[in-house]
Amino acid sequence: MPNKTLFTRNILTASIHCLLGLGLFSSCSHAQEAAPERLATITVTATQTEHSQKSAPASISIITQEDLAKRPVYDLADALQNTAGIHINSSSAYGREEIKIRGMDAEYTLILVNGRRVNSRDVLTSDYANDFDLSSIPLAAIERIEVVRGPMSSLYGADALGGVVNVILKKPSGQFEAALNYSYEMPTEGDDGAAHKASAYVGGSLIENKLLANLVVEGIDQQAWRSEQSAYKNTDAAEKRKGLSILSNLSWLIDDQQTLDIDLTHRTDDRKAQWNNSGRSFPINIQEMERSSAGLTYSANWNEVASRLRYYYERVNLMDDSELMTALAKKTGDVQQTNHTIDGQFSRALGEQHLLTAGAEFRRTELSHNQNLNRDISADQSAFYLQDEWNLGRLALTLGGRLDDFENFGSEFSPRFYSVYQVTDQFNLKGGVGKSFKAPSISQSDPTYAVLSCRGDCHLVGNSDLQPETAVSYEFGGVYENDRFYASLMYFNNDIKNMIVGDRWDRKIGYMPPLMTYTNIHSASVKGVELESQYSLNDALGVKLNYTYSDGKNKDTDQELDYSPRHSGNMSWDWQVNDAFGLNLNYQYTGSQMLQVPALSKSQKSDAYHTVGLSGHYQFNPGFSLQAGLKNLTNTKRDEVARSIDHILMGRTAFIGFNFKY
Repeated sequence: MPNKTLFTRNILTASIHCLLGLGLFSSCSHAQEAAPERLATITVTATQTEHSQKSAPASISIITQEDLAKRPVYDLADALQNTAGIHINSSSAYGREEIKIRGMDAEYTLILVNGRRVNSRDVLTSDYANDFDLSSIPLAAIERIEVVRGPMSSLYGADALGGVVNVILKKPSGQFEAALNYSYEMPTEGDDGAAHKASAYVGGSLIENKLLANLVVEGIDQQAWRSEQSAYKNTDAAEKRKGLSILSNLSWLIDDQQTLDIDLTHRTDDRKAQWNNSGRSFPINIQEMERSSAGLTYSANWNEVASRLRYYYERVNLMDDSELMTALAKKTGDVQQTNHTIDGQFSRALGEQHLLTAGAEFRRTELSHNQNLNRDISADQSAFYLQDEWNLGRLALTLGGRLDDFENFGSEFSPRFYSVYQVTDQFNLKGGVGKSFKAPSISQSDPTYAVLSCRGDCHLVGNSDLQPETAVSYEFGGVYENDRFYASLMYFNNDIKNMIVGDRWDRKIGYMPPLMTYTNIHSASVKGVELESQYSLNDALGVKLNYTYSDGKNKDTDQELDYSPRHSGNMSWDWQVNDAFGLNLNYQYTGSQMLQVPALSKSQKSDAYHTVGLSGHYQFNPGFSLQAGLKNLTNTKRDEVARSIDHILMGRTAFIGFNFKY
């Protein structure tokens, strides 16, 4: 290993020791300050209207800025790592990740930013590990993250079979704010893998009480990481990444009732990795993603009517210079997806018992692909939804439905019913049922679109006869909350039909057609139990716990679903040692799961594993703080089955960072 890397790791380790020593030493000379009582967190994702986490008609987890500041967070997948019902799954041999909710496929998770979908699914299909949406959101711009577990097609349409991840961004305020953040992390084993992340935030009033603005700039530079755990030593266990994000919001306060917001974002995201193609070749994967978006939102509140009208434009461009793709197509891939969305919504109270929400949406997706399409194509869809929140004293009912009309697939209606019963001031019973769907993507449904598959030996061609995947889901359970304690226990059940799968190629029996396609074939069920709790033991010490049992089955074969652990859980301890110094200890358990092993043409069981993380933060003054710690403290490694397909768990990793606020 290079001396420079070893020296850097020694300096980083020494810095962590200094921070922990400084904090523990100062604890002897500072009195503890009483921690604030647990406050009800407001959420909007489940109904597009405000609710507390306990009263919301859904199973919801909320990750705040304070939660993100306690541990190292690199992207959205990192931010959700310890959330109930969430499994972060490796989706490539070079370290890309995907988000699964309640054991459902990652493509059943809808990603939103301020309630608007982020979508590059047709630029790079899941066959090639598309995690660009997860890295497209600058963490410095995040106010909070709301996770709704369960079907939400009644409000958001397609793709929300498993649930919704809604990232709420910071809004500019009338007070001037500025922040500068930097973090550095380095694995303590293997070759390189160093990662730098820096961000800057500035916001405030341009015209007092009239015009507000903010600006966020974030840059990421991560070197490729090679590990002795890899099946082949000349491949990257984690890819090289370099990204730059710029986000800006301008808010015009027209008067006390009306606001006009303009938001602009631009991101570049470059990746490079040498990966293992089942031991047959070691191609270099090079992809450069560029994403630009612009949004215009008009909001108005007139007496008892709240309304919103907005337009959103998103353009995603991918230059794919991967060796496997260019060798077969004889040219560099140039893919562009453009999304246009117009939507409007209003909410109005009807008497004291009803809150009515209605909305409509039109969306057009345009796609061009110089390798896989012989023409530019587009797809239109429109939708209308209606929701009634009916307050009957201690009983609250939510009834809603959305009708989506697709240019190529006809119409889909997604109803939802949910009830919340307040047994006492602290305890609620809740439960509901809903129907959701996922429409075929352009790559799956257009017969002129051919995706390279079988690790380069065949093509998957779109099928125009595909039908949308559908699911009927229900859940029920209880939520308890007081000043110091929160707990939720839920049972859930999902029945999925018309699952879209690609024809499977079995090399061992010599079945190798040059063209394969997608079909509606499988039915599946995923059922289980979720437990989530949080308890403040005293003014300085708190603990969070969540556990998920998920039983996922392919109903056609009675086999377990791949990449879906039956047991998973997290436990986190927070200790505010004194006014300035705090510690966080985190434990994560991931149960055994079935993994697809291409060399065997079948799925194999991979053993359970667990990780431990330790971090500390020291507040030198109100404007400056330092963080440091270790991820995967026990240097846990995954078993031989996982390592054989290069699903490598990064070893013990040291990190350090600072935050400056003005």
